[in-house]
Amino acid sequence: MTYQEKLSEIRKQMKADHVQAYIIPSADPHISEYLPHHYKCIPFASGFTGSAGTLVITHDFAGLWTDFRYFEQAAEQLENSGFELVKQKVQHAPEYIQWLIEKLDKGAIVATNEKLLSILLGDLLTQQFSIKDIQLSDKDYLSSIWENRPELPAEKAFLIEEQYIGQSVASKLAEVRIELQKKGATYHLISSLDDMAWLFNIRGKDVSYNPVVLSFALIAKDKATIFINPDKLTAAEKEMLSASGVQVSPYEDIESALSAVPENNTIFIDPKRNCFAYAKLLPASVKIIKDTNPSTNLKAVKNETELVNTRIAMAKDGVAITRFLKWLSENIGKIRITELSAAAELRKFRAEQEGFVGDSFNTISAYKAHGALPHYGPSEESNAEVKAEGLFLVDSGGQYFYGTTDITRTIPMGNNTEEEKTDYTLVLKGMIDGCKSRFPKGTCGYQIDAITRKPLWDYAINYGHGTGHGVGYFLNVHEGPHTFNPTATPVAIELGMITSIEPGVYRPGKHGVRIENLVNTIKDVSNEFNEFYAFESLTIAPISTTIVKKELLEQVQIDWLNSYNALVFERLSPLLNTEEVAWLKAYTAAI
Repeated sequence: MTYQEKLSEIRKQMKADHVQAYIIPSADPHISEYLPHHYKCIPFASGFTGSAGTLVITHDFAGLWTDFRYFEQAAEQLENSGFELVKQKVQHAPEYIQWLIEKLDKGAIVATNEKLLSILLGDLLTQQFSIKDIQLSDKDYLSSIWENRPELPAEKAFLIEEQYIGQSVASKLAEVRIELQKKGATYHLISSLDDMAWLFNIRGKDVSYNPVVLSFALIAKDKATIFINPDKLTAAEKEMLSASGVQVSPYEDIESALSAVPENNTIFIDPKRNCFAYAKLLPASVKIIKDTNPSTNLKAVKNETELVNTRIAMAKDGVAITRFLKWLSENIGKIRITELSAAAELRKFRAEQEGFVGDSFNTISAYKAHGALPHYGPSEESNAEVKAEGLFLVDSGGQYFYGTTDITRTIPMGNNTEEEKTDYTLVLKGMIDGCKSRFPKGTCGYQIDAITRKPLWDYAINYGHGTGHGVGYFLNVHEGPHTFNPTATPVAIELGMITSIEPGVYRPGKHGVRIENLVNTIKDVSNEFNEFYAFESLTIAPISTTIVKKELLEQVQIDWLNSYNALVFERLSPLLNTEEVAWLKAYTAAI
């Protein structure tokens, strides 16, 4: 079936049901960012493979709403699909809702698969549509036309021993129950896969790059049930969970379990991370408390075992990055290097490290103009040759059994323009200011975001993505609840939170610059004014100084850069051979 034929079949079903519009979100019943192939509905329907977007289909229009990160990719992938690109003004904003309200007649019916809607979005659609008496209807128009649809993943999961994770399942459940008691809740539904992985010390291979397992949990005062394909766990692992007070039930039984929640109880549900359809299964007398999962906040604050192991993972990752940078510098112009072959070489260096499991996301290997696309992913069609000129942006990460990494280095390849040098220096300046921030307890991410952007704002330059995101422990590379972006999210930065700091400059058709380190929040000083926090640099990998315009940096920034590169040399040199040590010493020389 072509994309246009699929679109035609969807419209036939809409017409039969008297539906005026159909919404296809990028989600699954767990409201995941990264999806198993079974739920990649947008690529199936339209050909668009970006990780953020929404399809909206009416009888005379079909559009993809997505943000600036994907404009070029979407325009290319949607060609001849029957879908048009609709450029969102605000990242992640459901701007199609207002479009539908203006487009549709009073009393119209809008359909969507409510298992793919978060409760938050479902409530918003219902509320906004009520202005014109537009009805929301639960329909699945894809399953009947999806030939050879991928099955749900069936690979084995595994439990991580407490000694490697620092806290038992029973202890984590006790902490969650304390929070439920504070809220007056007798039940708690968890659908988000990273929360499931953290709470039950379980990992798997059900989603690319994220070591999670398709599962749900229903927690009561005296018992907890995990709903999972039972074949994913061994008898011994089930016994371990049972010893922690956890019952294992089949994955699909979550629906009947929700319908059977005793009447007049109170259930705690995260509206951002549970699906609209499942909330509607609860008996009418069950009261719903909507708030962030307690495990989300608990998971974000890493314990000492997690931090110690993360530092080990960072050092191993730094070895891989160093070997990659050395290989690149010594082979450019001598052998043919492309975006894809460079990414493969980097993965090879990571795979040599003990404990490496896989990439933590699809490597952004972007040469010259491709670097101006923040979420660019090289393909066989776009695969550019990397040459001894311009800028080469590489954003990559690894999953290790004891940590998750995410690092961006923009590599000067030679013959760089003054504009490239200035942009590189300003991004580095912003990254340094973010990393060396001292801030009072209670500071939120948007304040760090502003500090990091200030050196760029001084030159009337800005970037459209956030400055930083939380990072998991052998878990998702994007982790909440904290985030460093301009949105005034009221989540304080806590001790033990791991976050990226990654400012950028993107000049379409020319180049992109992004430099990223991960940091851990630590105690700094305490005085009569407040308790102050600072950041520990977790990422241990060299930063190139070859095109830095020293005159644009303040002395404290130069000092930070020299100290950081000296720290990298000190930490990594014992892990490298003699030739690599000599190369790294020259690369990290003070400016």
